[in-house]
Amino acid sequence: MTMRQMNITRRGALAAAGAASLAAPAARAQAPYPAGQSVALVVPYAAGGASDVIGRIVTDGLQSRLGGSFIMDHKPGASTSIGARHVARARPDGLTLLLGTISTFTLTPLALRNPGYDPITDFTHITQVCDSLYLLVANPRWNSLEELLAAARARPEAISYATWGVGTTAHMAMLDLNNRAGIEMLHVPYAGSPPAMTDTIAGRTDCMFALLSACKGHLEAGRLRPLAVPTASRATQLPDVPTFIEKGFPGFISTTWYSVEAPARTPAPIIERIRGALTEHFADPAVRAFMATQGMAPPEIGEAPLIERIRRELAVNRELMAKAGMEPT
Repeated sequence: MTMRQMNITRRGALAAAGAASLAAPAARAQAPYPAGQSVALVVPYAAGGASDVIGRIVTDGLQSRLGGSFIMDHKPGASTSIGARHVARARPDGLTLLLGTISTFTLTPLALRNPGYDPITDFTHITQVCDSLYLLVANPRWNSLEELLAAARARPEAISYATWGVGTTAHMAMLDLNNRAGIEMLHVPYAGSPPAMTDTIAGRTDCMFALLSACKGHLEAGRLRPLAVPTASRATQLPDVPTFIEKGFPGFISTTWYSVEAPARTPAPIIERIRGALTEHFADPAVRAFMATQGMAPPEIGEAPLIERIRRELAVNRELMAKAGMEPT
């Protein structure tokens, strides 16, 4: 081989190596989301509550269908606004998601003067996850709804109720019940459902609204007593528990829901992969059967129905808070 041929060969090898080094980052950039990376699902409640059950359903489904690592990151406090604000300000790369709630998007923005986020524009609303059954539970010393309400009428503000924050679904449901029953109970807000439930079990608070998925074990063990459900008919999971309608409160129907969000401006291909994986996951009969045992019903998938629901319930809750005389704090 001549010197000229050797130089040509060397130049060709260097050019090929350079092209390969340029192609490698491009290939990595085009790898399907999440490309083996770790993704945080921010849960705006303390660990150990119903949100963990729902969060595990979401993270397990995404990880099994997309790969990578999906983990729950608990950021409780301020009626879910701390976690929501964190996600709203995160980089829109799909690596930070939010387990949204009815409180996050339709109650907290009304209850707090400055929640730190806009419920519509600061997020890409991926899909609803589930509607979840909740019910009024009490320390076992209370035998019935009638007994609890009679005590509350006799001793205003002596009977207490726990919630997982000001302006949450649990708070609004109790305000509604207080108004309908003509009573005034003492509100004791907590940073999440687990500490609220712990104090209700211990008797430091008397009652609370709780998600079935969070209190089911305590009901079965007798640590909490179910008093009534705010549904149109008795829940199949709790056939012996009366509805509020049966107990003389017509129209007292209330549900709670969860969703998954990303920061605004997250690229559409990432959003579609997440939404597609969740659609497949919630269509799985085994997943649906498990959710049913926890009092969860998968709602309509998609961004449009979720945004429509948020706008509708914001209007309803704004009116309810005005009637209750609640001012933003």
